[in-house]
Amino acid sequence: MDIMRNTYINATSIEEVLTIKQVEGERARIIAGGTDLILELERGVRKGIETIIDVTRIPRLDAIAIDEDDIIHLGPLVTHNHCVESQLIRERAYPLARAAWEVGAPQIRNRGTIAGNLITASPANDTISPLMALGAVVTLQSASGSRTVTLKDFYTGVRKTVMQADEMLVDISFPAMKTTQRGAYLKIALRRAQAISLVSATLLLDFDANRITSASITLGAVAPTIVHAPEAERYLVGKELTEEVIATAADLTMQAAKPIDDVRGSAAYRREMARVCAMRGLRLIRDGQEQTGMPSDAVLLWDKHPVNEKPLSVQTAASNSIETTINGKKYSLKSGREKTLLRFLREDVGLTGTKEGCAEGECGACTVHLDGKAVMACLVPAARAHGAEIATIEGLQRSPAMASAAQTQEKLHPLQEAFVKHGAVQCGYCIPGFLMSAAMLLDEKENPTRNEIEQAITGNLCRCTGYYKIVQAVEDAAASLKEASHG
Repeated sequence: MDIMRNTYINATSIEEVLTIKQVEGERARIIAGGTDLILELERGVRKGIETIIDVTRIPRLDAIAIDEDDIIHLGPLVTHNHCVESQLIRERAYPLARAAWEVGAPQIRNRGTIAGNLITASPANDTISPLMALGAVVTLQSASGSRTVTLKDFYTGVRKTVMQADEMLVDISFPAMKTTQRGAYLKIALRRAQAISLVSATLLLDFDANRITSASITLGAVAPTIVHAPEAERYLVGKELTEEVIATAADLTMQAAKPIDDVRGSAAYRREMARVCAMRGLRLIRDGQEQTGMPSDAVLLWDKHPVNEKPLSVQTAASNSIETTINGKKYSLKSGREKTLLRFLREDVGLTGTKEGCAEGECGACTVHLDGKAVMACLVPAARAHGAEIATIEGLQRSPAMASAAQTQEKLHPLQEAFVKHGAVQCGYCIPGFLMSAAMLLDEKENPTRNEIEQAITGNLCRCTGYYKIVQAVEDAAASLKEASHG
């Protein structure tokens, strides 16, 4: 299916974006991560769109900063992995870091932005709950001016916000957590990774010694929008976190949940899980264990070598070529701009090693490296390849890990050799994605632990071999590369 039949613009400034949106209105859509928009275009949910404005090349929009008033600011291109990696967010806005870590898989977290998560406005989106608990404000800008809106007033219903067609979200801001504050984020889902929340909860408490002076509890996926649990918040003020207080606060939190029955869970189950999340979160805070399970040095699947971040201003329409570099080779193609990067690579470039499984960012078979980050090619517009550097399975021998190990391009990558040696390849359909995720991991971490290997492949599904042999193969390849680089 064609996803973009008309104009694709790589914008270089916010002013350029706002000028286009002022003229085009509802006919234009901004794309950053695209993990939601691409699917909506593919499924025909978004109709009447004639112009796509890619903002990913605008400089400095991925900044995370704190000002003199102790207010944290997130730029509109801050991704989930930016928040996972940020020491500032981990220390002064921990629930947001934890929620970002719970989103999808590394490939999704490398593309999906916090701003996009907010704008999509699904009550199941992970980062809305912590940002609302933190008291976040968004700044919306148009050609005629800007306005600020509190996050609680930003939403008008399921997937509905107060944003106007000519506006762009340019800043997310919230007070940094004080030293007296403690926070937790919890999520209930149907699986450990790549899962939409059945229920999520953020708890943010301020203490004077052991007594609570203020409380903020927000719940996701239990109402049309993210909601507070006001009775529980009021009840906790002045209390210490005894088991009795925790039980009562958890019951009051459950009363704030007004969920629906759907294919993923019943309303009764969601209400009970809201109670369970509140109870667990309060206990974690009381015991100082709220960061349990959060890796101190998370796997990001980012290239530690310099990446291509050249700003561009190219209107990719029917007469324009896509100029790109794939596996070190330059290409200039006039076709494919209406496709996803996955289909562009397979059908127009002729590199069929990248496989299409789900085409929804769920299976990881289409994992490639885009400007030094592992991404799902099915969720990237082909026009984003313009001016980019891309690596696919066909160019695995060109990876930085191979160069550092002084390997020749005629040889298989040690990962490929290890996959064969350990019997980690059967049908081979999912294997290119696994290899691309693992290759980025081995460039990011020289000696990954088993847990880090498992983190790296959470976005990749295998229905034949199972994961034990794959993990063993990655461990073996890591050892081979380390020996070669130090030998």
